[in-house]
Amino acid sequence: MSERRVVHLSIRGRVQGVGFRAFVEEEAAARQLDGWVRNRRDGSVEAAGAGPREAVDSWIEAVRRGPPVSRVDALEARETDESAFAGRSGFAQLPTV
Repeated sequence: MSERRVVHLSIRGRVQGVGFRAFVEEEAAARQLDGWVRNRRDGSVEAAGAGPREAVDSWIEAVRRGPPVSRVDALEARETDESAFAGRSGFAQLPTV
């Protein structure tokens, strides 16, 4: 079985008001990842995802492209641990912080 990878993403660019969170959630669900996505008041989006390494890597590349009307200027991915999920399974959109 593939090694589990857990990442936290910070995404900047034209990523709010363009369906970006829904896109991130759909791409994660298609790969059966656990995690979440939310807007930040500074105009960025952050997300956390966990699953098989290959699935997470593929998800990050999809997020880097984003939906057609978005524009990703910067994406920072850093490894994290399971505490980012606080017992959550599946993928969800969380409230803005």
